[in-house]
Amino acid sequence: MDFNQLFRERTKQFSTAVIRSLSPLLYSDDLSVIRKQIIRSSTSVAANYRAVCRARSEKEKFAKICIVVEEINENQLWLELIEELKYLSSEKIFSLKEECDELVKVMTSYKFKLSQNI
Repeated sequence: MDFNQLFRERTKQFSTAVIRSLSPLLYSDDLSVIRKQIIRSSTSVAANYRAVCRARSEKEKFAKICIVVEEINENQLWLELIEELKYLSSEKIFSLKEECDELVKVMTSYKFKLSQNI
């Protein structure tokens, strides 16, 4: 499996894991806001990474990876809030945060590499 295919799958799996982890939680106004935001940003990571893979130029690819980095970084914030507010167990939040942190590192590195080509 090549790099792009691997990360297309990983970003999709990350958004699926976020949705599955938060969907069963009972409704509250504060959680509802956080849940909507993190679901939007996690699915945006997956969707925009797919756009990176289909970009027609290096500039378009760079623009899309910038969005991916911004959105995955936003996910870190939402996961920190979910942890601090204790909406998820330590075990569930740990695995989500670990994958999010890895995606931030990889996507930031990829963004830097692309910036060298434009």
